[in-house]
Amino acid sequence: MGVLVRKIDGYVMRTVGGAMFLVMMVVLSLDLIFAFIAELDDIRNNYQILDALWYVFLTLPRRIYDYLPLGAFMGCLVGLGSMASSSELTVVRAAGVSLKRIVWSAMKPALVIVVMGVLIGEYLAPPAERVAQSYKAVALGAGSNVASASGVWHKEGDSYIHLNAVQPNGVLHGVSRFQFDDDRQLLAASFAERAIYQGDHWLLENVRTTSFEDDRTVRVDDRTLRWETGLSPGVLSVLIVKPENLSMTGLYTYATYLGEQSLNASRYWLAFWKKALMPLGTAVMVLVAISFIFGPLRSVTMGFRVFTGLLVGLLFKYMQDFLGPMSLVYGFNPMLAVLVPIAVSAVAGGILMRRAG
Repeated sequence: MGVLVRKIDGYVMRTVGGAMFLVMMVVLSLDLIFAFIAELDDIRNNYQILDALWYVFLTLPRRIYDYLPLGAFMGCLVGLGSMASSSELTVVRAAGVSLKRIVWSAMKPALVIVVMGVLIGEYLAPPAERVAQSYKAVALGAGSNVASASGVWHKEGDSYIHLNAVQPNGVLHGVSRFQFDDDRQLLAASFAERAIYQGDHWLLENVRTTSFEDDRTVRVDDRTLRWETGLSPGVLSVLIVKPENLSMTGLYTYATYLGEQSLNASRYWLAFWKKALMPLGTAVMVLVAISFIFGPLRSVTMGFRVFTGLLVGLLFKYMQDFLGPMSLVYGFNPMLAVLVPIAVSAVAGGILMRRAG
């Protein structure tokens, strides 16, 4: 009996794991095709077709991380759904395998996906995303554009800073700085083609500074200029990437830095909690998928299961996307915005599993 149960465990794991892999391949293939088509609109200067392909390739880890929860959820629906359609689950139950055992067997591939997601989200996706963004910005001419549409803005004291590109090796391209007085009047504006980190300060290169003095302006050109700022390469490497594409450690570091500057860090705390609770959310969504198979979707067609899975997955995503901005606007804890949809899904999955049992 023990050998039979182990064989059934292995079969369920292979079926569900294979379905998860298949769903990921289909979703990623479509996403990469559409991403490359979108990049064709940005082709200019030194950014050509091969560069667009390289950029899309560099963003692949981030895309894998984004779709892992969906892949786990949909793969579980498809894998267990195919077993239900062929009456294999009925045979398994008739062989004396408990519902809890089947649930645990289906959960094991999801746990592998959770571990993969944590590793990719912490160690692979963030550096690859930084390289991709800086590579594209430099190819588009980041060093020759004043405050281009790409890049990031940052406020430090009475100064506003715009960086066109941040390279991982401590090199900045296109540094624009705007200094204001207490009455919000512009005192000076400067642009540097490049900046290199010197350990405790930045060395600006080819700097053009315009100062506004009463009714006249004064322009000064400097070959090099020392720039003292609290922005280190570590902090700047966080700045150039969208919060949702950063690692948890990067998010925590930068959110703490913003707090020290008396700036609002809610957006970064929201992204932090989304990543921290992603393993729990993935496990809960897999539980919901399993409860559907043993509950309301036991005897429907595969197409209807996929359609229902998409609806439920989108509903879960939209709940988080709705509550997230609400937490930023109304000021409640961002963790609640992430945790509430997970809790609602866990309760719904638990109720359905209890009825199925």
